[in-house]
Amino acid sequence: MRVVFAGSADVSAQLLEALYLAPGVEIVGVVTQPDRPSGRHQRFTPCPCKVRATGLGLDAVTVTPEKINAPESIAHIASLKPDIMVVVAYGQFLGKKLLDLPPLGCVNIHYSLLPLLRGAAPVQWALANGFERTGVTAMLMDEGMDSGDVIDTFETQITAADTTATLFKRLNKMGVSLLLRVLPSLVLGMYRRVPQDHAAATFAPKLKKTDGRVDWAAQTAADIERRVRAFNPWPGCFTTYDTPGFRPRLLKITEARAVEGSPGLQPGQICARLPEGLVVQCAEGGLLLLDVIPEAHHATKGRGADFLHANPHFIPGAWLTSECEEEPDEPDKAEPK
Repeated sequence: MRVVFAGSADVSAQLLEALYLAPGVEIVGVVTQPDRPSGRHQRFTPCPCKVRATGLGLDAVTVTPEKINAPESIAHIASLKPDIMVVVAYGQFLGKKLLDLPPLGCVNIHYSLLPLLRGAAPVQWALANGFERTGVTAMLMDEGMDSGDVIDTFETQITAADTTATLFKRLNKMGVSLLLRVLPSLVLGMYRRVPQDHAAATFAPKLKKTDGRVDWAAQTAADIERRVRAFNPWPGCFTTYDTPGFRPRLLKITEARAVEGSPGLQPGQICARLPEGLVVQCAEGGLLLLDVIPEAHHATKGRGADFLHANPHFIPGAWLTSECEEEPDEPDKAEPK
């Protein structure tokens, strides 16, 4: 089977390697994103999929078009004569000419149970929205956003301890297994395609920096605790705090637990000083700040207690706030589509 693979993110790099090792599969082309500025010094850096392709010796067949639907890009892919195109976290939509090019079609592995959570960040939003289950979906692509017919799915339960990192790790393994299961069925024509219920679709938009801002008055402790697990490392969850004689400072929350609050206090007020850290009143319940990073500090486990000791003026009734000066936006760290 001649395969052209399109992907950019780390999840796509892992599925590319699985395809490379699969018997009966010949990867005749890899399409990925051009090198982009990254990091503090904005050095041009290849995406994880391109790095993996080079490591596998596929650099000679790897291309990085700015626009995959450009005539020259389509002509190049057509010249490879692929039987099928596999797309995983690539970052660009495929037009009809590309979708119609491979005889077996274009198959996408998406990290949710479609039609739920179509879009760029399904893993993060599954956690943030309190989903109890999620999974991976194999679908035949159409011109819409994650709206093609479903071929097969794998499911998994989301636990109270899951973070984006742990959930991605589990879904990556499932994605590899699902892809290797559906490819033979596509070759043999022995598969079932089920149209999605578009009326039931929900969406998982690309993450923005502002998604991480904590709103003590609007969000419950359970809401914020889930967002802390979902948005680490990016965009993170953050609020601000006052230091005597200084401007308000940013405070990133990297680990937290929903606990009992103090209904007599307003959202954003300190409920208690516990050995593990501060408890802050939310719209409902309290949030224990187990691990935080004050502005201009580096992450260190146990800093919730360190922050408490460094700020003795935070006594019950004192305030944290969600009114903070917004940081410059960064390139999205979500797994792209």
